Amino acid sequence: MKKERKMEVDIGGMKITNPVMPASGAFGEGMDRVIDFNLLGALIPKSITKYPQRGNRTPRACETKGGMINSIGIQSKGIDYYLKETIPYYEQYSIPLISSISAESIDEFVEMSSIIASVTSVAALELNISCPNLKNNGQAFGMSDDITYQLVNRVRKVTDKPILVKLTPNVTDIQSIALAAERAGADSLVVANTPLAMAIDIHTRRPKIGNIMGGLSGPAIKPIIVRQIYQVHEVSQLPIIGCGGIMTADDAIEMMLAGASAVQVGTANFVSPTAMIDIIAGIQTYMEEHQLHRIDELIGGVIVMNQREEDYI
Repeated sequence: MKKERKMEVDIGGMKITNPVMPASGAFGEGMDRVIDFNLLGALIPKSITKYPQRGNRTPRACETKGGMINSIGIQSKGIDYYLKETIPYYEQYSIPLISSISAESIDEFVEMSSIIASVTSVAALELNISCPNLKNNGQAFGMSDDITYQLVNRVRKVTDKPILVKLTPNVTDIQSIALAAERAGADSLVVANTPLAMAIDIHTRRPKIGNIMGGLSGPAIKPIIVRQIYQVHEVSQLPIIGCGGIMTADDAIEMMLAGASAVQVGTANFVSPTAMIDIIAGIQTYMEEHQLHRIDELIGGVIVMNQREEDYI
């Protein structure tokens, strides 16, 4: 008889039944025709903005070798629609609802966080600090440890619900940003959003993305994200949610070995709408094959050999 494999994970006080959830922006209500949402660890709809936004100019996405570039631009119906329509829709499911927030200023992040966190059915907030800060020359909030600290610290003061901080990979020192978020009161770190990329049509000589540049996602970025998860896990005590390049259960397990407690799945959902369900099943199979009884036996389980100086001679 098979022994029970416990896949429960604690993300900053939020208990989820398994470590697999969608990445914001790569998941929507229509997927309920294909998969049972209650089988996932948590639900994360697309990032919400205060006011309705049309998004960026088209074309907004293009394929690349091993991935895709997108520049959707946080297309949004605004917070009023989110409160009246989106949240009530997700209330029918039994798993935690995480609200992803994108804002144009720290004040706006605080205001939106306070409003959304007051809704009982919202289990946690994801602060998308990877979006541009219009008051900081267009840089992302998460490119500065000081701004990251200020933003998270102020949001922390308006809610007791778990705060997940979605970091940007477009920095030279992700550890300092992670530590700033931790000091400010974050409960978990999402590592990470998409690296900035560009593609050109050699026949028209025009960028393939209407906004010129966009975020690269898909399997091509996974080694970068695995490295950043490992680096963040080395310095931070917070649970990490790995995000970027997960296509299979093996990819998710690799991120967990690097230090992630859970994972978010994005581009894979476009390739196969059942990807998240397949990944959950694959993790269970791996645990059985390796005789692991609890999912946390995987977290940070990478074996790194100590290198002696004579090894390089």
